[in-house]
Amino acid sequence: MSSLTERFLKYVKIDTQSDEDSTACPSTAKQFQLADVLYQELWDMGVRDIVYDREFCYLYASIPSNLPAGQAEKVPAIGFIAHMDTSPEVSGADVKPRLIEQYDGGDIVLNEEKDIHLSPADYPDLAACAGRTLIVTDGTTLLGADDKAGVAEIMTAVEEMLSHPEVPHGTIKIAFTPDEEVGKGMDHFNVEAFGARFAFTVDGGSEGELEFENFNAASARVYVTGKSIHPGDAKNRMVNASLMAGAFMQQLPPEQTPEHTEGYEGFYHLCSMQGDIEHAQLNYIIRDHDRKLFEQKKAYFQQVCDFLNQKYGSGIFRAEIRDSYYNMKEQILPAWHLIETAQKAMKDNGIEPVVVPIRGGTDGSRLSFMGVPCPNLYTGGHNYHGRFEYACVESMESMVKVIRRIAALYAES
Repeated sequence: MSSLTERFLKYVKIDTQSDEDSTACPSTAKQFQLADVLYQELWDMGVRDIVYDREFCYLYASIPSNLPAGQAEKVPAIGFIAHMDTSPEVSGADVKPRLIEQYDGGDIVLNEEKDIHLSPADYPDLAACAGRTLIVTDGTTLLGADDKAGVAEIMTAVEEMLSHPEVPHGTIKIAFTPDEEVGKGMDHFNVEAFGARFAFTVDGGSEGELEFENFNAASARVYVTGKSIHPGDAKNRMVNASLMAGAFMQQLPPEQTPEHTEGYEGFYHLCSMQGDIEHAQLNYIIRDHDRKLFEQKKAYFQQVCDFLNQKYGSGIFRAEIRDSYYNMKEQILPAWHLIETAQKAMKDNGIEPVVVPIRGGTDGSRLSFMGVPCPNLYTGGHNYHGRFEYACVESMESMVKVIRRIAALYAES
């Protein structure tokens, strides 16, 4: 088993699930467990320039250039970033990863007792992995390839760079962040401590994916206040908050949901809801690649609240909308060398780049607006945020090569 695979299996067994309802940073203290492991591994590799933010759970490290004096200063410091937390949508506790060697292209029994299967009939991308080695779950948790695959790939690339000083590279900066999955990964990111002029997040999906466009994103909550009256005396007096929440949902365009959109199309996504007669709450995310359409979606969300308050009574509906990140494209275009270099690094390793828009976001989305242009590279993970998540080992291994080749290309330029 390769050191990359061993690392990944080790990391996914550490529960680092973030919490979107927490106001702390990190949102869950258990994220420090992985940060501690990574700090020790870097130290054991011989990396000494490490900054561990033990208050907010950020880890930064620098691998010095091995270029001759005079040349090293001409090569920009390049950064690689991955996040340590996993999605709050599905449990990340007690993950039981399993290797499927020489996958035969058919259904994979994840959990015989619970009759849970991973099938190419449901997930067509799976068929393309025939003959490769996959890492899957037992069907009861997510895997955590998002983004522990990226963490393992960066760590392995660093180890190989240090083990092969004959391969030239400039200064390499790495960072591991908390709370990306809840949109807070850049809240306390220290650009100065990171020290890179340009960077890549290693947080994508299928082999070859290269992304420099992402959604504009906002989180939105609707609070519904009802009035409880004994049902026997309720006529013209009761206001059922749960039913009112349903009225709100019916006002949003049904075709603008994740299950009815693709590519550059935006959506309203109801993530969760809870309620009773007196109180109800709807938790949404709002997404669109086009900034103008994004602003229109947010405005319409608020207009629905205003309309329903006029219809049913003032103060029943209240919306809170908070921007999360914006489309990084405008920040990447002036640093187009990042895309060209990544494409060449992939092609040099026999991988055809696939430039696609992210139907989501990354830490790089916000970092790009903090002065560090930061497109996104693939990890080899699939079906993120769910029990049917899996990772392709060969794709993970190829990303290690791509990271090293990107570093070498900047040294050669």
